[in-house]
Amino acid sequence: MHAVDDRTLFAIGSTTKAMTAAALGMLVDEGKLAWDDPVTKHLPWFALADPYVTREVRVRDLLTHRAGVPNTDYLWYEQDLTTRQIVERLRLAPAETSMRTHFTYQNVMYATAGEVVAAASGMPWSQFVTKRIFEPLGMTGTIPTAATLAQQPNVAQPHFDIDGTIEVIRNASVDNVAPAGAVWSSVHDMSEWMRLLLRGGRLPNGGALLLSEATLAELFSPQTMVGPDAFYPTMRLTKPHWTTYGLGWFQSDYAGQKVDFHTGSIDGMVAIIGLVRDRNIGVYVLANLDHAEVRHALMYKAFDMLLGNPPRDWSAELLTLYKGFADAAAERRKKTESERVGATKPSLALERYVGTYADPLRGTVVVSMRGGALYLEYGRGLVGPLAHWHYDTFRATWDARWRGSELVTFVIDDHGKPATLKIGGDAFERTKD
Repeated sequence: MHAVDDRTLFAIGSTTKAMTAAALGMLVDEGKLAWDDPVTKHLPWFALADPYVTREVRVRDLLTHRAGVPNTDYLWYEQDLTTRQIVERLRLAPAETSMRTHFTYQNVMYATAGEVVAAASGMPWSQFVTKRIFEPLGMTGTIPTAATLAQQPNVAQPHFDIDGTIEVIRNASVDNVAPAGAVWSSVHDMSEWMRLLLRGGRLPNGGALLLSEATLAELFSPQTMVGPDAFYPTMRLTKPHWTTYGLGWFQSDYAGQKVDFHTGSIDGMVAIIGLVRDRNIGVYVLANLDHAEVRHALMYKAFDMLLGNPPRDWSAELLTLYKGFADAAAERRKKTESERVGATKPSLALERYVGTYADPLRGTVVVSMRGGALYLEYGRGLVGPLAHWHYDTFRATWDARWRGSELVTFVIDDHGKPATLKIGGDAFERTKD
């Protein structure tokens, strides 16, 4: 076991997004694209559900979570689709809102942005960020995806609190939407990334300009408003006057300063980056415990120390805040348990539920029999036994225990056959036997 040091690699999660935005900015500087180019100019195959939106959505919209597309993480999380296949399925996702009217966090649109980088530059996104960002900055330990993780000598392991015990879990790959959050890096290397952004986009010691002044300003310019429902719960403590999103950055005011920041979260790993650019301050935190919100506490503690603010116990305040959320979630689980109807049986013999259930957008669910019990598989990671709950509803308890459980309901048709399977409100129709 290797002790954590400043070169230990962690998953940086969605703090990758700022790198993808910067990659596009470099291509803007080179005249290979413009922020307001139609996406279809670079990706003729790209399409959303509405032909008008397909025609009008711009490169900028890919980075600002405002194209009207709903969250579609089910397309990539623990699924085996390629990036191209994932992006192509967006055309099947019904619009959630009108374009540019609402902020809905969207990882797949960042994957699309990576496809634009590849189309405009002639090299894959992973190669582009390596050659144009990591190598010039001396970020020699940073890797763009988890594909080579097993070959790295100094890597943190992800952890999760499972029933009160902190356990090592397996990594969840983000490689199929890599531009949204697949980079692995260290505090040493990410310090170099922050220094670039605080130094005006220039390499050290008056070196080459990686990002022009105009492009850097655009990255950090507010692009869309973010309402309280979509912003971080920490705003209950920081009480900002405004909350916006730039190009890969959440933004708000704190103690009279503009803060550009972003978190990263993927199973068992967390990150946060925070910049106070007017004061030349950058803070980066990495951790290997799922949703360890001490990351926010450390960021604001550092801000206070460097800005000369009065001391404040951020750890205690955030612990209280997030404990409230955990308690509320526990109450919701208790309510679900209380609504279970006892003394019921499935309508059919268990083997009658066996089959393949599919949806053109959400993919395929396979139900099989294992050792006399039903077993469900949805992608490579949502796999586990089905235990009867009530009527034709079962509870799937995932083999990957940190992913919890989910109620699964079978809808029986007029012929007495299970025709539809529902998971979390999403419906999958049974294919022909």
